[in-house]
Amino acid sequence: MTLSGNADGHDPRALAVGGTARERGTEVGARDDAAGEVVPARPPSGGRSRRQQGENLWGYLFLAPWFLGLFALTLGPMLASLYFSFTDFDLLTAPTWVGLENYVRMFTEDPRYMQSLKVTFIYVALSVPLELAFALLVAVLLNRGIRALGTYRAIYYLPSLLGGSVAIAIMWRQVFGGDGLFNQFLALLGWETAPSWISTPGTALYTLVLLRVWQFGSPMVIFLAGLRQIPQELYDAAAVDGAGKVSRFLRITIPLLTPIIFFNLVLQLIRAFQAFTPAFIVSGGSGGPSDSTLFYTLYLYQEGFANFRMGYAAAMAWVLLLIIGTFTAANFLMSRYWVHYEDDGR
Repeated sequence: MTLSGNADGHDPRALAVGGTARERGTEVGARDDAAGEVVPARPPSGGRSRRQQGENLWGYLFLAPWFLGLFALTLGPMLASLYFSFTDFDLLTAPTWVGLENYVRMFTEDPRYMQSLKVTFIYVALSVPLELAFALLVAVLLNRGIRALGTYRAIYYLPSLLGGSVAIAIMWRQVFGGDGLFNQFLALLGWETAPSWISTPGTALYTLVLLRVWQFGSPMVIFLAGLRQIPQELYDAAAVDGAGKVSRFLRITIPLLTPIIFFNLVLQLIRAFQAFTPAFIVSGGSGGPSDSTLFYTLYLYQEGFANFRMGYAAAMAWVLLLIIGTFTAANFLMSRYWVHYEDDGR
């Protein structure tokens, strides 16, 4: 029995089924008119798009708190601070636009501002290298395979957790005061007339530098992690070639640790520029004696919340941001000359 068909030999029922499948897009496959091949069916798009929209909606809902914090607590205050830096604003009355007057005043009419810059730069220049050097020294000693390494690491890390607190700053003021523990120790050695290190302009800043160095725990832990990644085979090969301990440290340890040193340097540099609590507590919020501990952040606080010159304080904050950004960018630019990465061929 012969089925009727078109002149080109195709079954009309197959063509009808194929046409219906292509129109609806729901059949498993459809026969191509020209080549006779099965065309993969396309799943319906309406359900998928609605499901994707629902998933995107849930994603945005979960991100909403972060976006709220970003705009309400970060970007919003930053933009407001930028606007206030061009105004005369005392927190009590409406701000008045003054243009660049706040920025000009900093560098031409405010000697305390220049003193705060001087004190901060000295503090950063002394505390950051000393802290990193001491942290590296302790990390090298702990890397010698001593027992209870975790205990020692936790003990040495503790100052980093407590060093920035108000309690430690108060303790530091008592230790280096006129009748403090440090002077009592010097009296046992025969120095009966030791000065009050906190109250002497020539030494007050250095006590804060010492407090900063004491907080070496955080970079020490990072250095220790980097030291444990250096293969022992490199040291063994250098020892066979006759290299001493100092030579191995300078030619193997330091070059392989340069990425870690760079990382710690950037972090501690930023933290040092932002130091506030020790100077505030030790000096009683005045930056004394004789402005010898007048950190940049402390003077910013005085101008904004003690003298109610919030517009001037906002301008100071943006200058500090530019200073930190400049030093950070300079470190990244110079890192290509002394930081050695394993995969860069240097």
